[in-house]
Amino acid sequence: MTLLHQLHQQLGLMSWPLILCSVLTLALWLERGLTLLWVSSRGEQEKKQLRLAGNKFSSVELENPNSLILQGCRLLVQHKDCDKATREDLAGIWLQQQRRKLHSGLRVLTLVGVISPLLGLLGTVLGLISMFASIGESGNPVTPALLADGLGLAMSTTAAGLMIALPAIAGAQLFGLWADRLLDKLTHELNQCNLHLDGVALGGCPS
Repeated sequence: MTLLHQLHQQLGLMSWPLILCSVLTLALWLERGLTLLWVSSRGEQEKKQLRLAGNKFSSVELENPNSLILQGCRLLVQHKDCDKATREDLAGIWLQQQRRKLHSGLRVLTLVGVISPLLGLLGTVLGLISMFASIGESGNPVTPALLADGLGLAMSTTAAGLMIALPAIAGAQLFGLWADRLLDKLTHELNQCNLHLDGVALGGCPS
């Protein structure tokens, strides 16, 4: 409670919105980072197993896929009797679903990155208005020390907003690039799988 009280004193009216933005940013950083790390590590493990197994998996492994690669391969294998174009359409729809999952929360991070500096600026303006109103009502001489304290308190909200916005925007961009890279690898594997089902042995999927 002491820390929250100190933050409220330093940030004024914008303390709770800025705290909420910071908590949201931290939570999304952790959630997206762990999720993408797990997807990436499982995908690399399954790719190595694919190569070592000669691109053939047992039906048990396909029934209980642990990675996106195996899930996508299972979808194509289940529809191996369909023509290649139909399987490509199914794979495309499935990849769009995975794209939404992998990019989940990134728009919120971007939104936080845009809103946080504005909240900080609003807090600064409100702090300056309050400071000048207090000076006008007091009637005491205005000293440089008084102005420095008031301005420092008002500007702290802008600094807080920028400190939240930078990791939020950076996280949205970095996690987006990471997710796109994973999707590119997944698309490559599924393309090889689809060709393998047509008898073109490029080495990428169970048959």
